[in-house]
Amino acid sequence: MGGSPRYYMQQLIILLIFALALAYLGRRAYRSLAQKQAGCGKNCGCAVDEKKIVVRKVGSL
Repeated sequence: MGGSPRYYMQQLIILLIFALALAYLGRRAYRSLAQKQAGCGKNCGCAVDEKKIVVRKVGSL
């Protein structure tokens, strides 16, 4: 199993790139699954709390 130092350096670089890719994908998955905001994020009002809506009569301010 003896190899040249260049071989081990290449293996280390590949392992580092793989570990960084896994960390990146894990972070993306965590952020998408652990959303703290409700709704779709398009500002369409689907996440509005109906208890906080103020109903006004037509013609009044």
